[in-house]
Amino acid sequence: MVRNAERQIREYLAGERAEFDLPLDMEGSDFQIEVWQALRNIPYGETRSYRDIARAVNRPKGFQAIGQANTRNPLPLIVPCHRVIAVDGSMGGYGGGLERKRILLETENRYAHLFRETAA
Repeated sequence: MVRNAERQIREYLAGERAEFDLPLDMEGSDFQIEVWQALRNIPYGETRSYRDIARAVNRPKGFQAIGQANTRNPLPLIVPCHRVIAVDGSMGGYGGGLERKRILLETENRYAHLFRETAA
C-alpha cells in the first residue's frame, strides 16, 4: 500500500494523475470528516473558498471552523486542502506553507487541461 501511495503521489506531482485511488480510513470528528469529503470533491485544477466549503457542509457561517478542520487534515495532498482559498482570492493559510500551496496550485493549473480533455 505504501508503494502504491508513493507511486500515486509521484504521478500527481508529475501531472499524470488528477485523483488519488487509495483506501482512506481517516479519523476525526463527524464535522472534520464531512469537511474533508467536501475537499475531495473540489476538482483538480480548481479552487473553492472557505465560504464555499462552509456552504457545502451546511454551515454557511462556519468559515473559521472550516479552516480549523483543514489544519487537522492528516492527508493534505490526498485530501486537497491546498485548493481552499480565501473568498477574496488570496491564498489563505496552508499547513505546508504558502509557497508549497502556491506550487501545488500552479502544478494543477499547468496540467488541468489534460484531464479536462480526457474526460470529454
